[in-house]
Amino acid sequence: MNTSIYIAKRYLFSRKKMHAINIISGISMVGVLIGSAALIIILSVFNGFEEVILSLYSNFTPEIKIEPRLGKTFDPNTAYFSTLQHDNRVFSYTEVLQEKALLKYSNKPFIGTIKGVSDDFLKNPQLDSIVQSGSFTLKMAGQHFAVIGSAIQSSLSINVHDQFSPLTIYSPRRQVGSGSNPLNEFVVRSITPAGVFAVGQDFDDAVIAPIEFVRDLLEQPKNVSSIEINYKKGTDLSSVQQAIQKKIGNTFTIKNRIQQNTELYKTLNYERWFIFLILTFVLIIAIFNIIGSLTMLVIDKRKDIAILTSLGANKQLIQGIFFFEGMMISILGCIAGIVLGLIFCILQQRYGLVKMGSKMTVLDAYPIALRLSDFGLVFLTVSAIAVIASGISARLSIKGLIDIKQDL
Repeated sequence: MNTSIYIAKRYLFSRKKMHAINIISGISMVGVLIGSAALIIILSVFNGFEEVILSLYSNFTPEIKIEPRLGKTFDPNTAYFSTLQHDNRVFSYTEVLQEKALLKYSNKPFIGTIKGVSDDFLKNPQLDSIVQSGSFTLKMAGQHFAVIGSAIQSSLSINVHDQFSPLTIYSPRRQVGSGSNPLNEFVVRSITPAGVFAVGQDFDDAVIAPIEFVRDLLEQPKNVSSIEINYKKGTDLSSVQQAIQKKIGNTFTIKNRIQQNTELYKTLNYERWFIFLILTFVLIIAIFNIIGSLTMLVIDKRKDIAILTSLGANKQLIQGIFFFEGMMISILGCIAGIVLGLIFCILQQRYGLVKMGSKMTVLDAYPIALRLSDFGLVFLTVSAIAVIASGISARLSIKGLIDIKQDL
């Protein structure tokens, strides 16, 4: 065993009477333990929130979305789109036609988005998970129904259980003629709300309806705004996206889920890294306390240092003792903190120890998602800070070495 490591271990795990130095070193280790555990727990909670939020968005956003690069609509009745629709890997192929429209309910107005979808939209098995009230029903007994976003429901006070109060939708006519009645410039249609969904503020101002109803409303018998495709499990979406882009060229944009929700992913990543940096600063303060404890250890071991140098120990060996002492305190504190954080996260996953504090939320307790990369990140962060702090302490240990020998 390396001489410096051996002596550092004896200093740290001395079985003799407890000195103030040992107590200070223990406090420093506890500080690193708490900081490491906090990092693991906070990162895991953010991972949990990220998975919950993205799962909600994934329930509503397709894996691949095709939109025209120029203009609002395009003709989907081409040979390539027909081939794409009948691809064996495709789980659902949804034609979408959407536009802004004026919504009225009980004489209350609201500007929202009317989104018409083809039948494959209902193949998504997770749609029921975003429904707050009613059901996700678009067609029944030859009648068209709509599912509205929670923002519309709260603004217009829509009662989805009242079948006698339909939602009225106004859309400007494509061919506007001159007339004395302004209402003649709008296509007006009514539809019965069947349910209310909640995903996020980017989606909750929309009305989902059958595409046939929206075609009639917008006077658009053929074109669509986009095509939304979901694939069967195991499909390589990256290669699929590249293949589609290569086939249809630059006249269309093909977006995956991340590209459809760029701001959401950026926000989640920024929040996660800001919290990580804040806790890292706390961890830096805890680890740099080691400098103080090692400085006091140097003072306490002045005679030992002098004896070692008299026996031929060089500066590198003396520095190594206090460097490894600092590293041991940090690494042991980090490992204990990681284990403590892991135990807490597992208990939170199974038993929901810490509640959200609101019965109206979708989640009862704070969500947890463990990732191996977080454990590696925390360990490397603590190790890097510990190397710097221990290096500073080691350099201080040889200052005044000549004076120590003379005092002996």
